[in-house]
Amino acid sequence: MGYDRIARTFHWGTLVLVLIMIPVGLIMTQDMPRSLQDRLFILHKGLGPVVFIVVVLRLIWRQVSPPPPLPASVPPLQRRMAGVVHALLYVFLLVMAVSGYVRVTAGGFPIEALDALGIPPLIGRSEGLADAAKAVHATVKTGLILLILGHVGAAAYHGIVRRDGVFSRMWPPFSGRNG
Repeated sequence: MGYDRIARTFHWGTLVLVLIMIPVGLIMTQDMPRSLQDRLFILHKGLGPVVFIVVVLRLIWRQVSPPPPLPASVPPLQRRMAGVVHALLYVFLLVMAVSGYVRVTAGGFPIEALDALGIPPLIGRSEGLADAAKAVHATVKTGLILLILGHVGAAAYHGIVRRDGVFSRMWPPFSGRNG
């Protein structure tokens, strides 16, 4: 039994956002023409609130429609590890979005997408707070990347090696498969 279509849409939508955010975030701080760097910063800052909203909605949906149980063939330790990794992925994604928002707004920089929607900054300018948020963002980034790699590795293990149905539970929602 697989996840429902909404849960799978949230999962794969989050994946797309993260696959944009991580490379853009890593590239935008490198030496490059300022016009390109500005566009990358605007994209990264604009997608941060989207990631936050998607993850919050995903967590709400998870409460409304709990995930299906893992197959009985999954050992107890793997079940616990899966629960821990999933929880940490949610926490790290939210911390990245919040710390990025705090870094930008406390640093006195605009978030153009929110400005365009008429949403004012919720935090005033504070270099100390901006620096702390920047440090959190940089630290959590590494943990998030490691968690994602572990998650992908576990999915590949279940899909390619074990072939126990764990991977197919979250198969993309528009693939025609029921999951």
